[in-house]
Amino acid sequence: MTGHCRLPNASYPAFGSVCSPSQKPAFFPIPPDVLLIPLCLGGLRKAFTFAFICSVASVLGGLAGYAIGAFAWDGLSPWFFQYVPGFTEAKFERIQVWYAEWGWPLVFLAGFSPIPYKIFTIASGVLGMALLPFILASAVSRSARFFLVAALVAKFGEPMKDKIDKHFNLLALLFGLLLVGGFLALKFLR
Repeated sequence: MTGHCRLPNASYPAFGSVCSPSQKPAFFPIPPDVLLIPLCLGGLRKAFTFAFICSVASVLGGLAGYAIGAFAWDGLSPWFFQYVPGFTEAKFERIQVWYAEWGWPLVFLAGFSPIPYKIFTIASGVLGMALLPFILASAVSRSARFFLVAALVAKFGEPMKDKIDKHFNLLALLFGLLLVGGFLALKFLR
């Protein structure tokens, strides 16, 4: 493949698995799984390597989100509320209340579930959550999520790969429609 960045001595493109998760917690609207799954399908024997890279990059991205919250929130908050899908003042205020009661378990939940992790990484910085519990909750939850995805793809991937290859154009169209629909839903739900 041309046009992708490669890791030294690696025979696979690492662009999607490294660049997406490290940016996602700060502002990237597409979940890393969307890029992790095709990478794993393309190299079933490397699925756990991709999950590891995705986990590390996601925690680094979480730290970037934490830094945005801790050091740049006052200047950047209007931009986030206006342009980042799913990031609203109402949701952010609700998270502040939840943090007072729960703390790091919220980061763990957001890191493993479909809840927008980026909101929780930035909120952790804004609210001054201790860095070590933040890193541990992020590392364990993000790794669990990505290694689970990699394990499922490695176990069931070959039959799925053939079906995806056969119907790729239709699946890409459906994914595009879902993505656009998701953005529109977020816009109108504000």
